[in-house]
Amino acid sequence: MEKIEKAVHAPRGMIEFYADPSLPYHKQEFDKNKRIILHCASGGRSALAVSTLKQMGYTNVAHLDGGINAWKEAGLPVKK
Repeated sequence: MEKIEKAVHAPRGMIEFYADPSLPYHKQEFDKNKRIILHCASGGRSALAVSTLKQMGYTNVAHLDGGINAWKEAGLPVKK
């Protein structure tokens, strides 16, 4: 699987669990005080995940329009 360097894998179905610090599945990368940029393959799922995080109180979140596909088309680096 290709990924953007320093990206953290977070399946769409786990976002709420990873983002909630009261749950055992919480990931420290989900920090309301930091900028979080989500991406998926083409941008649809990450847009939905941004909406979910905003409902959970995250304010500094965005998604990569066009996803990793657009990232690669722009010639930006990915790791395998």
